[in-house]
Amino acid sequence: MSSSGPIRLIEAGATSALRSQTIYHGLAYARTPRTPDTVVLLTPAEPYVCIGFHQDLEREVDTAWCGDRGLPVLRRETGGGAVYLDSDQLFVQWVMAGESLPARVDRRFELFARPLVATYRDFGVAAEFRPVNDVHVDGRKIVGTGAAHIGEAEVLVGNLIFDFDTGVMTRVLRTPSEAFREQVRQSLDAYMTSIRRETGSSPDRGAVAAAYARHCATALGRDLEPGTLTAEEERAIDLVDQRFTSSEFRTRAGGRPWRGVKIHEDVHVAESVYGHPDGDVRITARLRRGFIDAVAFTRNDHGQFDGLQPLIDGLREIPLDHLAVSRVVRARHPAGDALTPGEVDGWVSAVLDLDPNREATR
Repeated sequence: MSSSGPIRLIEAGATSALRSQTIYHGLAYARTPRTPDTVVLLTPAEPYVCIGFHQDLEREVDTAWCGDRGLPVLRRETGGGAVYLDSDQLFVQWVMAGESLPARVDRRFELFARPLVATYRDFGVAAEFRPVNDVHVDGRKIVGTGAAHIGEAEVLVGNLIFDFDTGVMTRVLRTPSEAFREQVRQSLDAYMTSIRRETGSSPDRGAVAAAYARHCATALGRDLEPGTLTAEEERAIDLVDQRFTSSEFRTRAGGRPWRGVKIHEDVHVAESVYGHPDGDVRITARLRRGFIDAVAFTRNDHGQFDGLQPLIDGLREIPLDHLAVSRVVRARHPAGDALTPGEVDGWVSAVLDLDPNREATR
């Protein structure tokens, strides 16, 4: 890692939803060998939803619900999942030369997290870096981050969260069932946090921005000097505005099919289906560090299966692996030894399909 000269600090203030995303993209596309490394601080002036570059819009977001409430939905060129963003967040965006950052991605995220952690601590929040790219407070996520190579620049983005509306975040997602939506809401409440939640109040935005800039200079070992956009950068941002508002970019095909919702690095909510003779059983679960943290069964969203409660209880707090799940199914299913090998395999496969990294067998 090498660097020289001061870093340009652009404090963009309150910006439109569109510009809060396109400014760092435009800066990256306009970058030349003469462009200074740049840190951008801004706050979206309006709430909106933003999806990752590889996501499928209609699979991830309830666009009708968002449209009815005037919530714009944008796509970014960094990865990650769908997020709800609003004025209770201070965005942090680095647009850098590759040689100004560590070569390894995990070390880049660790460097990027340092001033975020230090700033939170200044305002009474006991934040800690959680590899690979999270910042946590007692196991609850308080920073969202992303990275990408865009144009000739390396981009890292994140936020300082003053407050977070988990109810709206839950509602903007397209979910397969209301049981799934409720589990997402409970999981966000349990595993997301904010400055207000940790301290009971929100500090002055300018004071937070000043503290962040100071800690950023320390982490990078370089001065931050206030700067402005060049005419060429303004033109590049205008072009990104046009592309990001085009239907072709916004609705481009996504990657592999939706498998669940990532709450943070350790926690996912997922749902699978077991084809029961009396009607499909939806298995909705929260997964934490490879274990089933919470689980519920429903049939067509009309309540739980009382007869399967022993199986539900047995699945809680077990690792999501074939042997553990198979033992529970054989021991706790009310049909007991009457289960056929095919039925056992069906239940085990349906539970293992909760794993977001597993190829579904159904």
